Amino acid sequence: MAEKQEAQTAAPAEPTTVNAKAADQPTTENHEEDTEEDGAEAEAEAEALFPLQIALPHEKDRLHIMVSPQEPIHELRQSVIDLPQAFQYSCFHFEFDGERINDFVQISDVKGLGPDAEIRLIQDPYTEKEARVHVIRIRDLVGAAGDRTDTLHGALPGSSLFDSVTAAAKDVDNVQASTYDFDGPAKTSTLLPKDETPAPKTVKSVSLSPWNPPPYHWRQKGHLLYLLVTTNEGEQHQITSHVGGFYVNKSSNSKFDPTPRPPPKAHSAHSLLTLLGQVSPSFSNSFEELLQFNGRKDPIAIFQMTNAIPVAPWLVPSHSSPLCAHSSDITRTQEGYLIAGVDNTDTLRDWNEEFQAARELPKETVQDRVLRERFISKLFADYTDAAARGAILVARGEVTPLNPTEGRDAQIFVYNNVFFSFGADGVGTFTSEGGDDAARVATGKDVNGVRIVNQLDIDGLYSPATVVVDYLGKRIVGQTVVPGIFKQKEPGENSIDYGAVEGKEVVAADERFAAPFEKLSQALRVKKHPVWDKDGKRFDLEASVETKGLMGTDGRKYVLDLYRITPLDVLWLEENEDEVGQEGAGYPHRMTVLRPELVETIRTLKWSAWVNGEITRIKERAAKEKSESKELEEGSNEKKDTEDEEIEEKIDGSNFTFSLNPDAFSGQVPQTDEEKKEMAADEEAVRNACKHLRDAAIPDFVNDIKSSDLPFPMDGASLARMMHKRGINMRYLGKIVSLCEGPRLLRLRDLCMQEVISRAFKHVASKYLRYLPMPLTAACIAHLLNCLLGSAFNSKPVADIDESLKTLYPETDLAFANLTPESLRKEIEIESARRFKVTLDSEWHTGIKHLQLLREVSLKLGLQLQAKDFHFTGEPIDTPPKVNGHTNGEGEKSKKKKKKAREGSPSSVTSTTAQSTFTADDIVNVVPIVKDSAPKSVISDEALEGGRHSIAQGNRKIGQELLLESLTLHEQIYGILHSEVARAYSSLAQIYYQLEEKEAAVDLARKAVIVSERTIGIDSAETLLYYLNLGLYVHGSGDSKTALAYVKHALDLWKVIYGSDHPDSITTLNNAAVMLQHMQAYHESRIWFEQALAVCERVIGAQSLQAASLLFQLAQALALDSESKAALSKMRDCYNIFLNELGPDNNNTKEAGTWLEQLTQNAVAIAKRDKDAQSRRFRAGIPFPPRHITGSASPSTASAALNGKAKSTKPDARSIDDLLKFIDGSSAQKKTTKKRPGRTAPKTRVGGIAS
Repeated sequence: MAEKQEAQTAAPAEPTTVNAKAADQPTTENHEEDTEEDGAEAEAEAEALFPLQIALPHEKDRLHIMVSPQEPIHELRQSVIDLPQAFQYSCFHFEFDGERINDFVQISDVKGLGPDAEIRLIQDPYTEKEARVHVIRIRDLVGAAGDRTDTLHGALPGSSLFDSVTAAAKDVDNVQASTYDFDGPAKTSTLLPKDETPAPKTVKSVSLSPWNPPPYHWRQKGHLLYLLVTTNEGEQHQITSHVGGFYVNKSSNSKFDPTPRPPPKAHSAHSLLTLLGQVSPSFSNSFEELLQFNGRKDPIAIFQMTNAIPVAPWLVPSHSSPLCAHSSDITRTQEGYLIAGVDNTDTLRDWNEEFQAARELPKETVQDRVLRERFISKLFADYTDAAARGAILVARGEVTPLNPTEGRDAQIFVYNNVFFSFGADGVGTFTSEGGDDAARVATGKDVNGVRIVNQLDIDGLYSPATVVVDYLGKRIVGQTVVPGIFKQKEPGENSIDYGAVEGKEVVAADERFAAPFEKLSQALRVKKHPVWDKDGKRFDLEASVETKGLMGTDGRKYVLDLYRITPLDVLWLEENEDEVGQEGAGYPHRMTVLRPELVETIRTLKWSAWVNGEITRIKERAAKEKSESKELEEGSNEKKDTEDEEIEEKIDGSNFTFSLNPDAFSGQVPQTDEEKKEMAADEEAVRNACKHLRDAAIPDFVNDIKSSDLPFPMDGASLARMMHKRGINMRYLGKIVSLCEGPRLLRLRDLCMQEVISRAFKHVASKYLRYLPMPLTAACIAHLLNCLLGSAFNSKPVADIDESLKTLYPETDLAFANLTPESLRKEIEIESARRFKVTLDSEWHTGIKHLQLLREVSLKLGLQLQAKDFHFTGEPIDTPPKVNGHTNGEGEKSKKKKKKAREGSPSSVTSTTAQSTFTADDIVNVVPIVKDSAPKSVISDEALEGGRHSIAQGNRKIGQELLLESLTLHEQIYGILHSEVARAYSSLAQIYYQLEEKEAAVDLARKAVIVSERTIGIDSAETLLYYLNLGLYVHGSGDSKTALAYVKHALDLWKVIYGSDHPDSITTLNNAAVMLQHMQAYHESRIWFEQALAVCERVIGAQSLQAASLLFQLAQALALDSESKAALSKMRDCYNIFLNELGPDNNNTKEAGTWLEQLTQNAVAIAKRDKDAQSRRFRAGIPFPPRHITGSASPSTASAALNGKAKSTKPDARSIDDLLKFIDGSSAQKKTTKKRPGRTAPKTRVGGIAS
């Protein structure tokens, strides 16, 4: 019911502002101000939520629901049918005062409808469509729908592990909560949902009857469908769906009679749900149990997604798991009819008209913008789903091409009103740019360009909705059909109205496109520039010659081919000038454009420099004027404060321009000297932008990661996201690798190398999969994975191809079967050198992290693998493989004795001589990788930024109202289950936690985790971050045990995503140790501090400042754990690092020195006391107890020691070195000290995991 919060806006704050103004005004103006105040109050009241009563048919009780005046009636309908009391209703309308309410008006439009008004729910007669919708709804509601095999979503889509992680935390004590195997291998089971008890069965089956559909003469009497219901009692009932409801009829499996049964077996109801309760005595109880069963899970974890494609996990349980059980359900095959009708017309839509009409919706008021953005978001979600499904069918060869006589890469398709083509150079358009590789890149750049145009939302300019789908080596582009694009042109008439028509030989420049293209180019920082056709005729274009304008037959101006909205990276092309496009030699294509983020960054830098220059110029001129004018000498001090404000007003931003020519270095031939001079200037500007990328953007990126100004990337996806945000193309991975020096950056180097290898493998795999028939793809993928990851287990893997399938496809090229690990490595090395300028050494395959690389290639290719113990090496199964210092793969640790004992056993021999790491059966499914062009919501982001800004300015009340409004807008526009909503939940949780609204922060962080798991991935880097933040917020709320469960789950995810020793895990381990201290588990906290220090020493260095900080905390933890000698040693190490790095005058050094003295004096006092006690015991003949069972000092002693109040009357005069020797030579008791005041909470993470 999050939508019900709609009315919480900033409006209530307005009367306060008005009152403040009124108090300062003369009395004569009070009446006018009062009118304004009343208007503001009226507006606030209009926004406020109010209660409604809804009277249900046949029910005495009323439903009470909170609504907003701006809420449409159809949303109220959805809110009502989601309530348990109204589950049975789906075909109805509302009435108020005897008048029917239109479903598509707002509540405020219904005359007289106000607080506590009563509206009646009136059941309507069914239509065939309403009856079908009702049957689908009831089947889902009662758990009779069974499992669905969805070609797009894959196995176990949109899974969430949150409930099982939380439940596990409740069953452990403090000691178990703190236990963690830091050196254990990554467990693939971390990513699998836990097996759970099956949901209670309410009915055996609800399906369409064999007698369906009704004959003509029964249709005339109102019969819509015939159903067959089998109850838990084993009874079969034939049911008629009638316009008036549902009833049990007289039909049997062999006899047709759809008339009602006579009493006492006559059962009828308007709702099928009610009828099921009548025919099955056990239904009501079992349905109640089902609702309770579903209620144990968080609702967000089980809601069906409507506005996003649920993410498919790359690891899934075996087909024998209850989670993947395939049940018998005849209605699965009938759902297509139930959803789309007999003619499949219910789902056919004119996508282009819907998109362009949505763009033309009004956007004057806030409410207009919300409705418009909400409609567009839903439309993009529906279109992306439809286009992805169509692309899969096209890739599988199940759609007939419009041009079957053309080559297969040149074929085009129309399916479900979506136009499909291959991302390959089927007609030779990109021959000079690099052929298929250039065409593939162009489609990816095009979808990004369309997204940017959609985001800019320029009036009068339209774009076709575009989706790019990568599936089994093929790239398919799905676009809405632009009216007139297939129209046959008259002789001499251009098919394109603006831009290049045929290659670049013919250019069109219809003036009708100049104005909208000018707005587009200004937003994209594109310079208006001349281009020339084959005859040397000049055309001044607003955009790149490759960007085309088409006047649709609907009168709209469409922009097409947006893959060249930024200039070429000329420096990269010049480096590879002789090799571009050559097979196996240089870079595979010339489509090396700069990223729009880089252009925007350069523009910002130029703007800052220009503004600073203007300020300097204005100040110099003002100073000159002052020195010349004696009249300004007096009062100059008074004007000093306002000087900067005046300067700001004097600067005219319209005088600043920055734009780049996207057609520079792309073969344009200027004709005159002036044109050549202009082109040379344009080329120089582009060259400078390329230099900025190499000389500033990339080194700054590396340095920011080195200095922890940027969070350390966890996997390929997070690395690519961070690089793209800085405007760095992935082709510069080799450049980043070359800049990585030092222990921390070596981790970045390893990650970049892993990304290079995984991307190179993707290209190699795509080459072999591209034209392979579907049934042979599993064997191909398994063999490729064996050659890449399983060569240490079986150095000569053999492709397991089903001979019977082989004979069915005699013309298929099975080149993949000839691959060996050595030949695959060679191909990967070639691709790495060509695409990334990375030279892999001959032994690179021995240093890879197997499980992490498997995850990367699976995510890039859309693989869903069966989870098992992957044996990547020839070691015995129980021994975890160790590569490059990392423990990878799945398996339990075994002791060396076990290993030796099993070396000669038959089972050991069998396991090590197994055929291969992967088999074709391990490849459960392949899902498409989808890139869409959906824009982000502008108004919800504006509200979020407004809330942040207000809070930063100290306006907490207004800020919180804006944040609440932002939350509501995100949920309304995107729907709750969307990746952008997960990010909004996380951002808001951080803000609320900083505002001490801890309960709200925990609730939002919990939602962020679940939505992220379902829409981004259960093992995505973002999900891991959200788990860590949730742990901090839960700990801040006082539940450290549950917080630790989230932290441990995040660490398990880290092992799978990255491996061990991620630089940012140091902070996490440190935070967990602090949590344990709050739980008074001092010994356990000391173990976590020690682990944090160990990781820090390996990753950053033993003499780093980070290590010193951890040593400081570890020393305190050791003191709390009664290890005074060890505490003293660690504090001394800490002091020495601070002294060497920061000098003796730094506060950190001084504080460490103070602690060192206190711990030393304390340890000396204990050592003296213990020596005296030992000597007294020795003289008295009493044996001294062994040291390991001595007790710790009393808390009061410890407290005194920490406060520098040891029992000796004056400090020991000996040096610290002498004191340490004294302590080491004694049998001093261990000492307990209190932890340092002020270190009471873990470090929080804002926007990333900071180390």
